[in-house]
Amino acid sequence: MLAKVLSSAVLGIDAYIVEVEADITPMLPSFATVGLPEGAVKESKERVQSAIKNSDFLFPNKKVTINLAPADVRKEGSGFDLPIAVGILAATGQVMRDDFSDYVMLGELSLDGSLKPVHGILPMAMCARKAGKKGILVAEDNAKEAAMAQGLHVYPVKSLGAAVEFLEKGNTIEPFVIDVEALFDQARTHPVDFTDVKGQQHAKRALEIAAAGGHNILLIGPPGSGKTMLARRLPTILPNLTLDEALETTKIHSVAGALQADTALIATRPFRPPHHTISDAGLIGGGRVPRPGEVSLAHNGVLFLDEMPEFRKDVLEVLRQPMEDGVVTISRALTSLTYPARFMLAGAMNPCPCGFFGSTDNQCKCTAQQIQRYMSKISGPLMDRIDIHIEVPAVKFKELSSDQQGEPSAAIRERVNRTRARQLERFKDEKRMYCNAHMESRDIRGYCIIDSESTDLLRRAITKLGLSARAYDRILKVSRTIADLEGFPDIAAPHIAEAIQYRSLDRNLWLT
Repeated sequence: MLAKVLSSAVLGIDAYIVEVEADITPMLPSFATVGLPEGAVKESKERVQSAIKNSDFLFPNKKVTINLAPADVRKEGSGFDLPIAVGILAATGQVMRDDFSDYVMLGELSLDGSLKPVHGILPMAMCARKAGKKGILVAEDNAKEAAMAQGLHVYPVKSLGAAVEFLEKGNTIEPFVIDVEALFDQARTHPVDFTDVKGQQHAKRALEIAAAGGHNILLIGPPGSGKTMLARRLPTILPNLTLDEALETTKIHSVAGALQADTALIATRPFRPPHHTISDAGLIGGGRVPRPGEVSLAHNGVLFLDEMPEFRKDVLEVLRQPMEDGVVTISRALTSLTYPARFMLAGAMNPCPCGFFGSTDNQCKCTAQQIQRYMSKISGPLMDRIDIHIEVPAVKFKELSSDQQGEPSAAIRERVNRTRARQLERFKDEKRMYCNAHMESRDIRGYCIIDSESTDLLRRAITKLGLSARAYDRILKVSRTIADLEGFPDIAAPHIAEAIQYRSLDRNLWLT
């Protein structure tokens, strides 16, 4: 006999419907799975066989053939266990139901027949909803995540026996319901705040400007000056995620298996701080079975590279394409996958190998050649994509011992939101950009017009301070954001003057 059951699989961060066909033939006992199954799918036959027997059903002593259609796309993961088991039971007449086309089934089976959660449930639930299915059967631990796909009945299933009982009777499991808006509002909390930061007003101002314009930023300072502490608080002043952005971000984390068990929705902007020993595949994504990398997990949030010169140069160089395009494309022999990667880059580094170049409290022991070699670990093309370089000096004892709290993140975020609103209005007819950082050279000429006083100031900065030519566009973009932050329709000389301060690494004193 033949039975057909519906399941789903992930391709990139989106999902597609998989038709699981189970055929029972009166021949010598065997179990074959076809349709380009990966290792975990091939191993399902052992789990399915034990789960069926331990759930008080009969496993057929015949030839069992499972086909996963479409057969030209590789299938991976353990989520096909439940539909394969149900298909075998239906083909042997142990499930009193002929049509399974209303439901999508997903779940890994334990040997005792209980159901375990799997990765990528949210995109698969959204796929089932888009396909017009009545409901989706998932493990209890996956129900909350699946319920984020509103408009679809989600049935949490404890075991194979419970799934069969529901398919036969239809009323043994209540749909799992969740208030998505309430959960979204409740989850919008940050464990850190800018009130914790003592001093560093100049660095806080630079981070506010970076958040307001979506600019990449590099923090330069000695060890213990608070670079990491400041960077970790950057997501708290970025505009709140919209629900659509939250769902997209959650999909990526769900597919990558990075979603925590008690988290159904990522409601705050992600902050990803990979270690400097990370590989290029870990940063960008890839592997034999492609998985999203750190740049995709940081989508809609912040990618923080601490001790940036310690990263391998080839790893840093692969950042250039996603920083430019906002997506990562991973090509393999049989497929090509594209993951979103629109993030803000925040980097941190010491000014020299020992960390004390320019410090008034500690003497630097590095030679000019050592400093030059250290700074050159970050290439010019990558530095071109970082708009703001800010020096973070060591905090004085007086500031550390002060009882005065800093400005809260909520107050800074309110100013950032107002500034982003001005940019959205400016770029309302531009589909490729929504903040000043996305402007290219032709956009800068149109949106960053400056008067003669500002032009003269910029000319003197480039000639007298030794600023590089690549700093020109970056200064104009940052000054546009400063003007927006202050509520000015046009860029003025003070905005140019402040933007010039944020190009530390372009000055000759750092390069000699």
